[in-house]
Amino acid sequence: MNKLILLFSIATFFFCCQSQTKKSIGKALIEYSYNDIDSAIIHYKKLKKENTKAYNFDDENELNNLGYKLLGENRVNDAIEIFKLLVNEFPNSANPYDSLGEAYLLNDNEELAIKNYKKSYELDPKNENADRIIVGFENNNRDRNKFLKIYSKKEYLEDIDELAKKLTTANPHPYKFMSKKDFWNVVKEKKELVTNKTTYSEFIWHCSELVANINCVHSGLGYFNQEREMLPKELFFPLEGRLIDDKFFITNPLINENLKKGSEILTINGVKFKDLKEEIFKHISSQGHIETTKTIFFNSYMNSYIPYALNFPKNYTITINGEKNPIRLEQLKTYNYPPRHYPTNLCDSKDLCLDIVNDDTAVLTIINTGDYYGSRFSIYKDFLDKSFQEIHSKEIKNLIIDMRSNGGGPGNTGIYLLRYLVKDAFIYKKLSEGANIANKSFEPLENRYKGATYFLVDGESGSTIPHILSHIKEKKLATIIGEEMGGNHFCTGGQRHYKLSNTSVFYLVGRYTNVSAADSFPDNRGIMPDYFVTQDIHDYLNDVDTVMKYTLELIQKEKQ
Repeated sequence: MNKLILLFSIATFFFCCQSQTKKSIGKALIEYSYNDIDSAIIHYKKLKKENTKAYNFDDENELNNLGYKLLGENRVNDAIEIFKLLVNEFPNSANPYDSLGEAYLLNDNEELAIKNYKKSYELDPKNENADRIIVGFENNNRDRNKFLKIYSKKEYLEDIDELAKKLTTANPHPYKFMSKKDFWNVVKEKKELVTNKTTYSEFIWHCSELVANINCVHSGLGYFNQEREMLPKELFFPLEGRLIDDKFFITNPLINENLKKGSEILTINGVKFKDLKEEIFKHISSQGHIETTKTIFFNSYMNSYIPYALNFPKNYTITINGEKNPIRLEQLKTYNYPPRHYPTNLCDSKDLCLDIVNDDTAVLTIINTGDYYGSRFSIYKDFLDKSFQEIHSKEIKNLIIDMRSNGGGPGNTGIYLLRYLVKDAFIYKKLSEGANIANKSFEPLENRYKGATYFLVDGESGSTIPHILSHIKEKKLATIIGEEMGGNHFCTGGQRHYKLSNTSVFYLVGRYTNVSAADSFPDNRGIMPDYFVTQDIHDYLNDVDTVMKYTLELIQKEKQ
């Protein structure tokens, strides 16, 4: 498929690759009336009627390339007119519809975009780009009221087989962390639980366990969105809590005002919390056998995970550590998820920021690198360039790089950061499917940072971030502080959306293998910090950034 990333190379195609025997119709239109596309289209039709043999009207790339040249200049409406002409001229070809669909998407006309992508996919079922966009659209517009919906047993069983087959064929390492025998035994167990009375909500809970068994952080059902959005509010676990060191503490009692923040919950509806946690963790996707990532997901959505794990009780009774009698909870009638809680408050809701905390210490916060694909990489690059220039000019001796809550992003974000820290040339990845950066050498930047460096990490530091830290740890470039990271030198990225044929459960599967060149670590565990530091419940409730506090104290200690 021709995509915007190829615009400039495509534009040159007009002039270097045209037919030797016929004139380029694309070039003719540009020369005749490039600034008035309506006139160009009239000219096209006139030439085709009066002088057909002189121009290469049979080459669909001519109009397609012209359309993308216009898109590259942000002339979206003009590009749409050219792509409409292209579709009219080549009605049985898939690519013109794909191109027209892309132009409509850029013009915020989702309805016509999907209509054309569907036509493209109909003509070419191998068109992954069209399929991906169609499924993404359907996911965004999915039915959110299916909690009690029931499909037939036959439909459920077919979808379980479809899901298991896709997971074990699309993902290149389905049995890396769970044996083939064990995986298919779980598939068999789930199929035996299905009846003609199984609800969609029960079924999707089975699906989440199957996907989680691939143990790939890039494969899952998508942040528990499908499950929690359809859960009736009166079935939510009616308070907010936090899992810390295998203990579950109340952080907000909500309408149960008789409960104290910081109290430890021992059981819920008679089930020991440690057993409940074990069941829930089976359904949360993470890399290998890393539990810090699962803990973060649990803490984000605990009041909807718990109902699923307990099969949707209508009432909840808990026991509290230090209290003799069980406590019956009041149920919610409404509930809105609280704003996302980040470990640091230095960035003031920004993803990228630099703070000078004292004369010789700075904090570089990088919360989200996932926003910096394609042309947006320049935003990230400019931020680093300006930050390290300021760090250099102010003679900063201690640099804290905070990458907690950073779920990853494109490889070039990791490469560019490392170029400011390494002493010698390095190879970032030894294997990089889906990106052309494997076994390439990268040089340090001229004004690289030479002071003491400290990285702050957590279980959400995943995908690309552990690739960065694998180099940091192997080359001993910095001190790492926090908890076990959400990944290591290995991951299967390039996730793609799929949809089950009968029940329309949406899921993601990682398809491309990526391996850091710093690969001396266990595949099944995350990159480990040099100092293990986490918040206790007291610090969490008082909004104390324990990891940052520890790091600043460590810097002061090392000065002495």
